[in-house]
Amino acid sequence: MAAFDKELDKELWSESADFERSVVKVSVMSYNEGTAKLQLGRQNKRADGELSFAKLGRLTKEEVEAVLPLMEKAKEHL
Repeated sequence: MAAFDKELDKELWSESADFERSVVKVSVMSYNEGTAKLQLGRQNKRADGELSFAKLGRLTKEEVEAVLPLMEKAKEHL
């Protein structure tokens, strides 16, 4: 099996929901011109304002309410 090649991973669409301490990104990705797939990711806001990657894991109700409409928009790109 070949190794993952970042150059073959294309972002077709994305939009983010901004919260006090994090950003949740909803994106549609395609690897090597393959089937488009939905991807969710989180970045935490550090004290200096920079964003750092974090596992998405669980969502609060506020996050779910903000992300669901973005997932509906993403369906248009799948």
